[in-house]
Amino acid sequence: MNAPANRLIHETSPYLLQHAHNPVQWYPWGNEALETARKENKPILVSIGYSACHWCHVMERESFEDAETAQLMNASFVNIKIDREERPDLDHIYMDAVQAMTGSGGWPLNVFLTPEGKPFYGGTYFPPRRAYNRPSWQEVLENVATAFAERRHEIDAQAENLTHHLLQSNGFGLQASTAAADAAQLATITENILKTADREWGGFGKAPKFPQTFTIATLLRFAWAFPAHALAADARETALRSLDKMIEGGIYDQLGGGFARYATDTEWLIPHFEKMLYDNALLLIVLADAFQFTGISRYREVMEETVAFLERELQGPEGGFYAALDADSEGEEGKYYVWTEAEIRAVLGADADLFCAYYDVHPEGNWEGHSILRVLDPLESFAAKQGLTPEELAGVLINCRLRLLEVREKRVKPGLDDKLILGWNALANSGLTRAYAATGNHRFLDLALRNIEFLWRSLQAPDGSFYHTWKNGVAKVGAFLDDYALLIQALQHLYEATWDAVWLERAIALTEHVVARFSEDETGFFFYTPDNQDDVIIRKKEVYDGALPSGNAVMALNLRRLGILANRPEWVERSEQMVRALATAVIKYPGSFGVWAGLLQEMTVGTLEIAVAGPEFISVSREIRTDYLPFKVIMATGEASPWPLLEGKPAGRRPATCAPATGPETRKAAPLSGAAFP
Repeated sequence: MNAPANRLIHETSPYLLQHAHNPVQWYPWGNEALETARKENKPILVSIGYSACHWCHVMERESFEDAETAQLMNASFVNIKIDREERPDLDHIYMDAVQAMTGSGGWPLNVFLTPEGKPFYGGTYFPPRRAYNRPSWQEVLENVATAFAERRHEIDAQAENLTHHLLQSNGFGLQASTAAADAAQLATITENILKTADREWGGFGKAPKFPQTFTIATLLRFAWAFPAHALAADARETALRSLDKMIEGGIYDQLGGGFARYATDTEWLIPHFEKMLYDNALLLIVLADAFQFTGISRYREVMEETVAFLERELQGPEGGFYAALDADSEGEEGKYYVWTEAEIRAVLGADADLFCAYYDVHPEGNWEGHSILRVLDPLESFAAKQGLTPEELAGVLINCRLRLLEVREKRVKPGLDDKLILGWNALANSGLTRAYAATGNHRFLDLALRNIEFLWRSLQAPDGSFYHTWKNGVAKVGAFLDDYALLIQALQHLYEATWDAVWLERAIALTEHVVARFSEDETGFFFYTPDNQDDVIIRKKEVYDGALPSGNAVMALNLRRLGILANRPEWVERSEQMVRALATAVIKYPGSFGVWAGLLQEMTVGTLEIAVAGPEFISVSREIRTDYLPFKVIMATGEASPWPLLEGKPAGRRPATCAPATGPETRKAAPLSGAAFP
């Protein structure tokens, strides 16, 4: 039976509400908890996780629901539960602290703070009894409580040293440089990526395997810009192989569309079954790139299937997109998605043989006695072996998938994290508009417009700033750098999709807000939090592109492109200053700086500036938009316009295109002039 509700019962985060009936007397992060710790002179335990986190749920069941363990926690600590997706600013700080102390990190993240909020000890998952070379959670609690009571001076010294380390590491080894990047450095980036590539199964590095969409995009851009280079074919093939193997693997939901978080094996067969909004948004973007570059129809189909998944399972009635689906249902990871051969035969009847052969389904299963649907033989090849045309096989498979999906919909579904996060929605918005640009499917644009209207209506504060998260009509927590950066980027994509200048005007206004409130003037970079936020011990600067692009990288790209469109040369110069400061690290470690690598490519190759003027500007610009032109800004109008890129351009009977000197005199997907290797 659940314990009486603790203070989390008044929160909106699904993750926090999951802990609202723990016997642990959890507080949400806020003044009440911090003041209680100072008043009672108690250490603070901050436990950070998220709704779709499997091991977070495990530790809750094992420890936080245990009355004896809760008694230890309540007696000696002020206990604070944080949803990392709701407060990524706090997660960044305390994750860095734990990584500095232990050399590793992850979730659940459990970190102990002084009453002043400074970290002094921490770790990730702790078992209820000694296991995995880890002490039990109760042992940790007892040892930390004893140390705080008996060796307080050591605790305070450790906390001060660690906080100083966090401040020092906030500089992340910037190396100011005035030297321009060159094409040889772009080749080095490509070489460093290709060294990590899995030549058989695609992807980069060993298991677990993540999609690494930024890395795939970097390879595609290099192959496009330098088609004659010795690395170009390898770059293209590696990028497309990675996409193809993911699409054919178990990480992709073969019935319902959409991608899981990552694969636990090298073959992309066994996913960690949670589905995140941001992963699917990023994959939509890179699939749009691949479709524009190659014209391969399967990429368009996967975009359509993934958008269908977003509509069906993550879209709220107001037009916003929810955060995630859990990996678990009915207490078992993946139960919702896997099948036995007998279950499939019961649904498909005479079509089962063909379906099972195509999707690697057999009596013993391919994972724990069940089958995860995957494709080992591409459709054209498999169809030929079966004596069918690809169209005939595709028709049978579509019918089978619909029948199985109908049955699956009746199962107990994974838990839904139904909060809406501004930055993730903005990223999904970009995914939709990029998919629209590549395919011309107006459904994608309709979804994007409905989504942006929701964001503006529901997450904007009266003073024009934005909130980070929204649920059940309540917006909370001020937006962070990546929220604004991704929203600004989405607005630029919306402008290119609609030619409605209101989106560009909003993007420029938000950029001015970010420059005013988030800037670190000494370096040109941006803090993660605004200058009026006072509940963090340091203002972090995030630069690494991980599961999500860093706010600094996206802002650097925004500054460059909006600086060109709005004739703000100081923004372009600031962008270049940021990239130059990180260039050495980007070239050496492109897997950790994927968005920066793309910006370094653009700085080196040049940004193609395209202006389209004339009464037929929509049809002409549509043709341009479907081309793969990764380094471009474009404006279009049917009448006189005051925008710098369009000013003075004739709007006569026939549209005119103009590519200024920063780009080549062509709008087709061809190598850019001046980009040849020595």
